[in-house]
Formats: sequence, C-alpha cells, structure tokens
Amino acid sequence: MLAKEQSSVESFIDSPESLKKIYKRVLFVVCLSQIFGGAGLAAGVTVGALLAQQMLGTDAYAGIPTALITLGSAGAAITVGRISQRYGRRTGLATGFIVGGIGAIGVIIAAMINSVILLFPSLLIYGSGTATNLQARYAGTDLANKKQRATAISITMVMTTFGAVAGPNLVEIMGKFALHIGVPSLAGPFILSATAFILAGIVLFIMLRPDPLDIAKKIAVYKQEKENGNKADTVNIVRNKSGLMVGATVMVLTQIVMVAIMTMTPVHTKHHGHGLSEVGIVIGFHVGSMYLPSLVTGLLVDKIGRTAMSIASGITLLFAGLLAALAPSDSMVLLVVALSLLGLGWNFGLISGTAQIVDSTEPATRAKIQGTLDVFIALAGASGGALSGMVVANASYAALSLSGGLLSLLLLPIVIWSRRGRYNRVSEKI
Repeated sequence: MLAKEQSSVESFIDSPESLKKIYKRVLFVVCLSQIFGGAGLAAGVTVGALLAQQMLGTDAYAGIPTALITLGSAGAAITVGRISQRYGRRTGLATGFIVGGIGAIGVIIAAMINSVILLFPSLLIYGSGTATNLQARYAGTDLANKKQRATAISITMVMTTFGAVAGPNLVEIMGKFALHIGVPSLAGPFILSATAFILAGIVLFIMLRPDPLDIAKKIAVYKQEKENGNKADTVNIVRNKSGLMVGATVMVLTQIVMVAIMTMTPVHTKHHGHGLSEVGIVIGFHVGSMYLPSLVTGLLVDKIGRTAMSIASGITLLFAGLLAALAPSDSMVLLVVALSLLGLGWNFGLISGTAQIVDSTEPATRAKIQGTLDVFIALAGASGGALSGMVVANASYAALSLSGGLLSLLLLPIVIWSRRGRYNRVSEKI
C-alpha cells in the first residue's frame, strides 16, 4: 500500500500534466461550492443587524449579530482547520458548511418564536458557514506553485461573487417568501443561507476527491526525502515566521475596518428613509467589490508582489472611510461608492495576506496554522462588529467611518517595517 502511494506521488512529480489536471479539478469543485457558500453569506451581512434591532428594540446592540457571527466564525475556523489537517480538506470544509446551515435554521426558528435566547447561539453556529467559506480559498492553493497561489485564491473568490452578490439582492424576495410561509420577513434571507450552506457542504463531500491537502502533504514528504536535508532550512524558517506575521496583520486590520463600517451601514441607510431593497443594493455592491475584482487582484499579487498590494489595501480603505464619513446621508450613490471601495480594500488585503500565509506554511501543518490565523481574523471582525454599534449610538456613523479609515493607515508602516526587518534577519542568518 505504501509503495503504491509513493508510486502515485512520484507520478505527479514526474508528470506535471497529471498534477495540473487534479489542480484544475480541485479548483472547479471549490469554485462550485463557493457559489453556494457566497449566497449563504447574504443573510448575516444584510439583515443580521436589522433582525437584532427589531427583536431588541434598540440600535445600541445592532452590531451584536455580526459580532456573534464572527465570534462563531473564530471557533469554527480553528475547528475546521484541525479537522482538515487530520482528515483532509473534504471532510473539514463539508462539516463546516453543514454546521453553518444548521445555525441558519436556528435563526429562522428564533425569529418565528421571537426568542433572543435562541437567536444568539444560532448566530454563533451560523458563523461556521462564514469561516468555512473563507477557509475554502486555501483548498485551491494546496496544489498550486508559488506563482499561481494568489491567482488560485482569486479564482475561488470570483466564484463566490455569483452567490454573494445575488444573495443581498434577493433579500426582498426572500422576505416575501418568508411571510408567505408564515415566517418573519427578516428571517427570509436565512432560509436562503441554510439551503446554500448545506448544498455547499454536500458538493464538497461528494466531489472533492482526491483530497488536495493529502496529495500536497505526500508530495512534500517525497521531496524532503529526495533532498535529504536542505541547508537553507534556517533561512526558510525565518522567512516563514515573518511572512505569517505580516500576512496575519494585513488580514486582521482589513477585517476590523471592513466589518465595523459594513455592519452599521444597513442601520444608517434605513434611518435615513431607505427601504430594504435599497439596503440590498448598497450591500450588493459592497459584497460584489469584496469578491468580483479578485481575479485581477490575484494576478497583481502574483506579478507585482504581496507587499505592494497590502499597501494598496490600506490606502483604498482610507478613501472608503473618508467618503462614507463625508457623504451626505441621503446620497445613495456616494454610499454605494464608499462601500464598494471598502470591499475592494478588503479584497486587496485578504488576497495579499492569504498568499503570504500560504507561502509561509508547509503542507504538514498548513491547515492547522491557517485555521488558527483565521481565528484572529474572525475575532477582529467580532470586535469591529461589536464596537460599531456602540460608536454609532454614542457618536455617529461618520465618526465610525472616519475612525476605520484612519485605522487602515497602520498597514503601511507595519508592512514596510516588517519587510525590512525580514531581509535584515535573513542576511544575519546567511
């Protein structure tokens, strides 16, 4: 059996075409699941804050649903990462999506019986779908070489766009459908989420064969045995630690800024006389900007570098925060532009940061490390979501947006300083 596995691994190394075929198949399956997964994100992003506002009767805690979703995402990220490390991407991702679907069902029931006690834990469980949707981007990189990684991430994120953009624009339709079957209208989008997350899990469980992480681990072991110890190992360890730090910092800061501003935008929009359909349009453009530019972003990250695109992320988020803060309250056009820039800045940060994480991990520990780092990203989002409602209630939406834009500027000195420090440490080791 071991000889057979070794022969299979050798065939991949000796025949790049065989490995390329499996790589393409993995990307196809992941992309298919991401279409469903993207649609599942719509409910929490678009109506989570409005549902809490309606059930709690105050704006001060409208950010709690996003905080709970992202907190649940944190717990799920490490769990999905560990399951994937031990049993493969297929089992880990399928489990995460199905659990997220169960959480969405819990939210629907909570809305029907008007139970905040059930709503909060259900939102936590629903966060599993959000975490899994993000972790799926790693599956496409397991069999990619360094020059393909950001592009592979971007392809999966582009496919997420189809569901992620359609979801918010189906808010009103799903609300009417929910009323038709005796469910509160704001719970309607969670019906879509439950269906979409469960379908994504089924697609991965049935179709993600062979498992890309399993193959990547076997190839890494085979290459290590062939090389029989590389003198550059110490240098690689230094680079890897630095890459993990920079990649994680970029993703954490962009997540805080994006989630904080995004969370309170539906509440801000509704307060100024706009309806659910208009809220859906704003969030639709925002989510589209989070994912649709991915293919171009991935190419840029692979061509001009991780550092340059991380800096571009900080600058774009700054402009988004300034525009959201200064735009007139009744200007839907400017709000759409601001939220689109917010999504674009997040996109730059996520893809450049993720590429650095993949560059800095080995298959033997990759999924576990990726899951752990995604915990920090989720916790960053949770803090941003929780604090956003407090800031708006005690100050204003403009103050929140301006603060987020200024916070994004921290990316510039951190990325530049870390890059210089990395080269200094590497030269010392050499």
